[in-house]
Amino acid sequence: MVDNSAVSHKMSNMEQYLLVNFGGPRDLEEIGPFLKELLCDRDVIRTRFPSFLHNWIFSRLAQKRSLKIREDYEFIGGKSPIYFDTEALAIALSKQLTAQVLTFHRYLKETHADSLKKISAAKDLKVIPLFPQFSFATTGSIARFFSKYVKVNLQWVKSYPDHPAFIGAYQRRVAEFLEAQNLKEEETVLFFSAHGLPKSFVEQGDPYQAECESSFKALMEKFPKALGKLCYQSKFGRGEWLRPYTNEAAVEISSWNQGRKNVVFVPISFTSDHIETLFEIEKLYLPLVGANAYRCPALNLESYWIKALAEIAEETNLSDNQCLVRKK
Repeated sequence: MVDNSAVSHKMSNMEQYLLVNFGGPRDLEEIGPFLKELLCDRDVIRTRFPSFLHNWIFSRLAQKRSLKIREDYEFIGGKSPIYFDTEALAIALSKQLTAQVLTFHRYLKETHADSLKKISAAKDLKVIPLFPQFSFATTGSIARFFSKYVKVNLQWVKSYPDHPAFIGAYQRRVAEFLEAQNLKEEETVLFFSAHGLPKSFVEQGDPYQAECESSFKALMEKFPKALGKLCYQSKFGRGEWLRPYTNEAAVEISSWNQGRKNVVFVPISFTSDHIETLFEIEKLYLPLVGANAYRCPALNLESYWIKALAEIAEETNLSDNQCLVRKK
């Protein structure tokens, strides 16, 4: 019989880890509160309004938008799987590392009290973002939140856009998908679709675009016979965002696909499937391309991704929490 108390004691004396992600609505009623937290985050939506006015405007916008996208969430089952996948990933990673792995979901306010209590009880934590490419609007936003509410020492794996373990996991995901669909590499376009970001963020020093390009280049080296293209999706609001836009490139595909008949969308900046992949790519972009268009799943809970994440978690090139916070 296993002595669970001994196992627990052993784990408590080893390094502790923290997986961080955005979270996602766990049911239809949580769409509004989730969007409110997201849109009121001034690392994500940057305005010159005073805080009270910014929050009032974007709280109202979140309420209106939640009604608009309710059907989108109904299409994918009435909830986002990202919260549940992150929790399952933490359990699997804990077994892989033989260590405690906590979680934090940035825009699920209802989970914060319990998460912060567990985080505050730790001595030191190594933080692993589930965003492979760093941005001040993703990883940086969470670091800012922690700078306000967490007093324990946090050391971050800042990002891993071209880490061999991450690239190797995505290489296997794409290769297995091509094989399962009986697609020949030389007849296929690998259409990499990353989440978009306002161009102004990059002009202000955000490294996100460069890190997306690094991931794209590293992964394309594994598929030399395919044609690859990197685009950006999910533009929100006015203003210029990173180009090319996924929807525009999809519409114009006949002008650049060099006669390749198969198109596989690869969500290179997403490690878990959620509304941007299950609805946006599946429902909005695939039809723009037409026949022979496919969506490659994200890494989700694949065993090789868990092993890769364990390798990434053991990185020793770490950043302090405050180094990841955007200077206003």
